[in-house]
Amino acid sequence: MAIRGQQRRRRCAGRPVLPVPAATLLVALLGLAPLRSLAAEPAPFEPSPVYHTPLAGEAGSANFHGYAVTLPATDRAHQSALTLGGTLLLPRQGRTTGVPIAAGYFRQYWQDSRTRDVVSIFVNDLEYDRTILGPVEWVGRLENYTLPGTQAELAQNREVTATTVTYGSASLALGPGLRFPVAPFEVDNDLKLQLLGDLGYFYAARSHETGPDLLLPPNTLTYGARLRVRYDALRRNLLELPHHGFAAGGDAEYRARGNWQELGTRQSPEPANRDYLLLSGYLFAAGGIPGLSERNRLVMSVYGGTTYHGRGDRFDAFRLNGGPSSGETEDIARPHYTGMVYDDVLATNYAMISAGYRRELCFFIYLTLAGGYLWADRASALEDGRVEFRETTSLSGTASLDFAFFGNSSFNVGYAWDSRVVRNGRSGGGVSFTWNKLF
Repeated sequence: MAIRGQQRRRRCAGRPVLPVPAATLLVALLGLAPLRSLAAEPAPFEPSPVYHTPLAGEAGSANFHGYAVTLPATDRAHQSALTLGGTLLLPRQGRTTGVPIAAGYFRQYWQDSRTRDVVSIFVNDLEYDRTILGPVEWVGRLENYTLPGTQAELAQNREVTATTVTYGSASLALGPGLRFPVAPFEVDNDLKLQLLGDLGYFYAARSHETGPDLLLPPNTLTYGARLRVRYDALRRNLLELPHHGFAAGGDAEYRARGNWQELGTRQSPEPANRDYLLLSGYLFAAGGIPGLSERNRLVMSVYGGTTYHGRGDRFDAFRLNGGPSSGETEDIARPHYTGMVYDDVLATNYAMISAGYRRELCFFIYLTLAGGYLWADRASALEDGRVEFRETTSLSGTASLDFAFFGNSSFNVGYAWDSRVVRNGRSGGGVSFTWNKLF
């Protein structure tokens, strides 16, 4: 698969995967013999009057071809996972045919502290919280977006080389927080409020393709504050996919650049938005379908964000992205567009809604079908290298299959289609494949 460097590469938000006995699932997936209980002697499965989906972390049993499968309890407070995979874009997105995926996920919750980290070298999201007294805690966050290649914007699915720039940022945020456990009282069920002061660094550089008249921002320190609210009352299934409940949250982020200047071109300079305010929020819900068993679930999500007074540019815009169905608590918070496979669309304002149906084909195999609608002020490239934000709307659809595999791992295979936003005026789709390994 050819992979070009001009198009921005994206992170993979790792998520916990299924810790299922390897030998048990190996037999099931290869179909070599009836799946048997972990006990010494096989026991015929006796169905209960009402079917219940196995839930994450819980001990229990499930049915496979008439035999009982014993599912051991797992410690969801201490998980480390590796995600590997890639995407194939059909047709190409600009000059990009595919995008590799690699990330590490770490969640460690202790009595008085906890950490949640997604590590992919060039794009990382790390958080460490320490309890001070009761619900009060001290929060530290480290984020960076420092892709080594150049990044160009699209016009009608064509990369405008004059917009080619290398840029990135890194920041450290510290401040107080409040955390309250909420029902159903799993490790990821809580209400969090965090007020963080932020200090960071931004850089930008030209390449041989950058438009000669394009004005680039200077390298500079950044500073600001951020209010983060997270509420998670979801119960997950065996594959860590939301089964029932809801999650909600929002962010208010103010940031100022220590040194800034006009953008655009020398002939058409644009205002220098030295500081900006971003407001965003989300609501995610999962539940059953009246009259049907737990094997059938509905999932819905709503995301929205705005840049106050339109003071946005390509270097501070929201990044809308995609990938497999959200499940992990912080992964749900990112604006997830169903028509995308691990990429970013820059927008100063956006609103999106999606609805999907999930079918439990077997206790370790889940099929998800979803559709969505997106309205956004999307980044659009001009021939002279400027980037404008133009209003656009789009419809999307996705189909994905999640299934457990031997060696405490799982796979996700998905197809996503979008009518015009991802390729900025052209429709297209993409296929993604990821393997998640739990350690």
